Amino acid sequence: MSDRLLTHLRHVDLAVPDYDKQLDFYAGVWGLTKVAEDSGISFLAAEGSPEQYVVRLRKADEKRLDLVSYGAGSPADVDALAERLLAGGVQLISQPGRIDTPGGGYGFRFFDVDGRTLEVSADVEVRQHRKIEEKESIPVKLSHVVLNSPDLNVTRQWYERHLAFRLSDTLGSPHMGEVMHFMRISNQHHSMAIAQCPHTSLHHISFEMRGLDEYMRGSGRVMRAGFRTIWGPGRHMAGDNTFTYFLDPHGNTVEYTTELEVLDEDTWHPHVYDFSRPEVTDQWGTANPMNELVAKESFNDPDRGCFVAPPV
Repeated sequence: MSDRLLTHLRHVDLAVPDYDKQLDFYAGVWGLTKVAEDSGISFLAAEGSPEQYVVRLRKADEKRLDLVSYGAGSPADVDALAERLLAGGVQLISQPGRIDTPGGGYGFRFFDVDGRTLEVSADVEVRQHRKIEEKESIPVKLSHVVLNSPDLNVTRQWYERHLAFRLSDTLGSPHMGEVMHFMRISNQHHSMAIAQCPHTSLHHISFEMRGLDEYMRGSGRVMRAGFRTIWGPGRHMAGDNTFTYFLDPHGNTVEYTTELEVLDEDTWHPHVYDFSRPEVTDQWGTANPMNELVAKESFNDPDRGCFVAPPV
């Protein structure tokens, strides 16, 4: 596929056994707003985002990543993408049509190479949102999602071939080889990254804050609330963004970030960064050292929902 039909990341959907505890976290200390709830499903928005919601929670017997959703420019682009995926042998879960979730829209679902459910949609109603004010330490929007894959380069090639993602940068080391690819669908350094892992799972979900002060205030609020900090605060080299990683009540890694790099796509050339160098993982030197134990925290539980579509 030569032209890019995806525009941005819309939302990430999670299934969890302890639904009430998870909802209390995201709609409480994490700073999202519950905009709809029905029969064990809730939709959570970021106040600064035009998206109807950025996280969906579903009560289920087993924890899993239900869905990653992307936007497209128009219904015609949705149809064109569906045709190209079918021609490329990709398994569709549904045909393009109307979507019955907050904001509606026109879209379809399909499996990626690792068996995750993806959704692409257009014409979703814009949510009334607002400017996040100075010192207001709640998420402005969904920044990016990182996915764990047992075969890093097979997954990268699938996203490049079928969805026109482009490589921005790679993390690796002399003794481990490549461990993470940062992928983009716009001039934002990455909307998605792919991490090497023994199994398919969610690595982390990242939320953009207004600025450095709001990022630090938000990080401090979550720390004071007693939720486990995995890594940070610090500033990455790839993407040049700040980071603080926490575990949500079900062990999913979530991140506060800000100032993610915006690229000139016409002149950008991907780097390969050696993450064994401390300044690569944290330019500031303020975060706890990255080591094997920290890295394994984001392996998460194996996602046994692969190639099984979640309920609508």
